[in-house]
Amino acid sequence: MTKKESLPERLEATFLTSAPDLKRCPPGFGAEVAFAGRSNAGKSSVLNQISGNKRTAKVSKTPGRTQLLNFFDIRTGGRIVDLPGYGYAKAGKEAQKTWQKSVNHYLSYRNHLAAIVLVMDIRHPNQPFDLEMLEWSTKSDIPIHVLLNKADKLSNGAQKQILQKIRNEYRKYPHASVQCFSAMRGLGKVELIETLLTLLATPIEGDAENLYDGNLPEEADKEGEGRE
Repeated sequence: MTKKESLPERLEATFLTSAPDLKRCPPGFGAEVAFAGRSNAGKSSVLNQISGNKRTAKVSKTPGRTQLLNFFDIRTGGRIVDLPGYGYAKAGKEAQKTWQKSVNHYLSYRNHLAAIVLVMDIRHPNQPFDLEMLEWSTKSDIPIHVLLNKADKLSNGAQKQILQKIRNEYRKYPHASVQCFSAMRGLGKVELIETLLTLLATPIEGDAENLYDGNLPEEADKEGEGRE
């Protein structure tokens, strides 16, 4: 049996909790992979596809939870953290500012964070937020796996052309990898699950305790502190 043949068909994910900010995140246990992306990139659909459960990301669509950090335990180990979608159209600027600060703090100070999966629309990649995340991951030495979602909207030839172009552009980001994906059709699902299992197995020093003690560095509450 080859490695890919032995992969699970889906990642069994169980909702753990939602947190409005870093201080109220659950104690860390195992590696965490954060899913980020613009609100229209299809992040929730990606989570539903890889978990094999259309209700997985329903939690984050419940009123009031779209602005929270949503934690899911993965049966094989580790956690997935669904971050609030950037640019949520129905939220005011102040609300977006508040939860973006929470995301910044999570990314900057959550010691169990092992990697980021950045979901983009393959037809509109490399938006300002996407490039900010790529730059931040480079400076922070955090692996970032880019999903070019909604690939089913393009022909196979167009998918390959865009994928190769972006791979060439991302040579300046040493911790970045990229693949095509379709949350609707499951294109790229095996590749993504294989990548996630590897990332979720990342050893975390001091794993038996929560490495974050609940006290943000004093400078973290200043305007603009954290991921820029």
